[in-house]
Amino acid sequence: MAASALMSIAEQSAHFLDRPHERAPGRAVDGEAAWLGADLRRRDDWIERVSPDFVEALEGAVARLLASGRPWSAVSETDVELPGQGETLQRWRRALTHGRGFLVLRGLPVERWDLATQHAVTGVLGRQFGRLGLQNPRGDVIGEVRATGVEKVDPFARLYATAGEFRFHCDASDLVGLLCIRPAAEGGESRLASSVSVYNTLLATRPDLATRLFEPQPYDLRNEQAAGGAPYGAFAPCAFGGGVLRTFYISDYFRTVARHGVEPDLDLLDAYDAIAAAPEVGLSFYLQPGDLQVLNNHTTLHARSAFRDAPGRERLLLRFLVSMDRTAT
Repeated sequence: MAASALMSIAEQSAHFLDRPHERAPGRAVDGEAAWLGADLRRRDDWIERVSPDFVEALEGAVARLLASGRPWSAVSETDVELPGQGETLQRWRRALTHGRGFLVLRGLPVERWDLATQHAVTGVLGRQFGRLGLQNPRGDVIGEVRATGVEKVDPFARLYATAGEFRFHCDASDLVGLLCIRPAAEGGESRLASSVSVYNTLLATRPDLATRLFEPQPYDLRNEQAAGGAPYGAFAPCAFGGGVLRTFYISDYFRTVARHGVEPDLDLLDAYDAIAAAPEVGLSFYLQPGDLQVLNNHTTLHARSAFRDAPGRERLLLRFLVSMDRTAT
């Protein structure tokens, strides 16, 4: 039987955390991924408007996919090819893996697509970068990021299902993409920071804390542990190998481990979060309808401010998780 085109949660997490580590660098790490918000705010070339040709190729691929009736587990790269867009896609892949580490693409005509088509568009876009992964134990392939009120019955529910603030974090997949269908009536600001620049700043200001990023830190499993398993685990946020710093940081989960009687390293977490949110380091903006934000979780942190919905006009973003073939990048 052919292997599924989808990655399970366990498979994509293991793939993401398979990070070469030689030693803590002990010095600033340079490269395009070490960007600063203060620099990007002086220009707008980090936002790219998609071309009409790209939209046409995308809509063609989506129409073929929907007509085929294939589930995502059976969708191959050839099923979602975008004719004539090879150079553009390769440039975007390079920007994610060897460049800045994030994309903001603008101008996808989400208003003319129904919800099923919007879901298919999100999946086809994600499939251009690698293998799609499951979002949650329910088996969702495309996640709906919206306020459901679930926090009223489960205070440790997935944050993407609430209207609350996200602290800076990475998702446990190589890439995460968010397609904005509708923004919030108020709030919901997208916040990014280079985890490379956060490390560099922490190393320069608190080298004693920077070394702790390479030591296991306890984190809360938020009630999603295996039956009978421990409710928390531990991992080192940073790994450095081959001259590349890779980070998996999840502030809220590191903090709520305290409910299990395990002390989080609040000195480290507070300092790290403060640096990521500093105006000279981080970058904040509002996603517009038709914007696609794609992040390399190894080098880019993201967060979100709390938001308020308007009745009948609720905020909705569609999310994909992708694992990349690292031998091809």
